[in-house]
Amino acid sequence: MIFLSKFLPQLVYPLGLAFFLLLFLVLLGKQKGWHRNIILMVMLLIWLGGNPWVAAALTRSLEWRYLPLEEYPQADAIVVLGGGTNPPAYPRQTVEINNAGDRVLYAAYLYHQHRAPYILATGGRLAWAANQEHNPAEEMSTILQLLDVPETDVWLEGKSVNTRQNAEFSSAILEEHQVKTILLVTSAFHMPRSVYLFEQQGFEVIPAPTDYSMTASDWENLTHPSWETLLLNLIPDAGSLSGTTTALKEYFGMIVYRLRSF
Repeated sequence: MIFLSKFLPQLVYPLGLAFFLLLFLVLLGKQKGWHRNIILMVMLLIWLGGNPWVAAALTRSLEWRYLPLEEYPQADAIVVLGGGTNPPAYPRQTVEINNAGDRVLYAAYLYHQHRAPYILATGGRLAWAANQEHNPAEEMSTILQLLDVPETDVWLEGKSVNTRQNAEFSSAILEEHQVKTILLVTSAFHMPRSVYLFEQQGFEVIPAPTDYSMTASDWENLTHPSWETLLLNLIPDAGSLSGTTTALKEYFGMIVYRLRSF
């Protein structure tokens, strides 16, 4: 079931859908009347999916739902979601942080600001993943200790493999420690889905987003471009295609979780 939840969405993301349309084109053989229409559909998918304006608008619509507070209130615990670390697999010499590594850095920052006395690191690794020696929760704990967070103040939940399980499996640990209010730390684009799922578990959730990819100046440059920028933005690029796919993944996830709640 977990595999299908990872595989099936690839069929509707721009790149995956474009691939399968081209595959269909190959399988059509001699039915050349369809070829032009399918090629045009593929071009449109790649242009829209890789368009900086589309990617930016989708990303901003998620990231700016929750903006950082000037000062965060006290909470019973900080919950930081996995996804920001890489395991110490050769030739890496230790745990490393990736593009979402701001999550664990921000959790340590809030801890040192005395916003909460404990950090719960949540995140496991899929059974068919390449590296099974470590899980994201343990990797985050390693980074947190390097950032002077005592190991005794870090709780680990290392079995969850998606956001829904993050919330469900963390709930048992948080309830055991009588936690009612949490500071939830994850990437800004991922926050709307995460807040919903943790609130479903009965917690008072204070969003503490980080890892913003769309800043106010970025948005200003896109909406008021120079002619040079305007021309460049008419050409699809890989970074925008990745941003569009990430945003669509979040929206699809939000829709699925809400449908399940009925």
